Amino acid sequence: MWMMAAWQGLENDSISAGNTRLLMIFVGIVALSMFVQAIVVIVAAIGATKTQKRVLAIAEELRTRATPLIDKAIPIINKAEILVEVTLPKIERISDNLVETSEIVKSKAKEFDVTLSDVNLKTRAQVARVDGMVSTALTATGSLAEMVHKGIRMPLVEMSGVVNGFKAGMDVLFSKSKPKVKSVAITKFED
Repeated sequence: MWMMAAWQGLENDSISAGNTRLLMIFVGIVALSMFVQAIVVIVAAIGATKTQKRVLAIAEELRTRATPLIDKAIPIINKAEILVEVTLPKIERISDNLVETSEIVKSKAKEFDVTLSDVNLKTRAQVARVDGMVSTALTATGSLAEMVHKGIRMPLVEMSGVVNGFKAGMDVLFSKSKPKVKSVAITKFED
């Protein structure tokens, strides 16, 4: 604003000495700031040029070092691409075969489980039958042994009773016919 006022003063041809001096100071300050700004821009341009040269030198050095590596890597990459192209169908086929094999194994495992369950059920039934047969055989054997025991023992007991009765009768009969003898006690003398 102050500058506009000073400019308007010039149009009116009524510039005073104080305003002229202020106007000259202002123009000097603007000229000085433009000069400083030009120096800063020139210094920045020189710095950018140096930086550009360094970046280009680094890029060139990187290119010279990387070019042999890239030249060596390109055949390897090409071989890898060929290897992938060749092996990819085989890998897909192996993967499909594994899926099919997995399904077959699952179905066979289910069949085996059903068969094993059936065999287990039949085995349990057979064991129950054998257990029943063994129990029946043991019971029959026990009954037979008891019958044989009774069949042999009873006649023996009866026979023993008859023999004992006969013996008692004989003792009674002979005891009446013999004179009674007194028994003498024999003592043993020790030397």
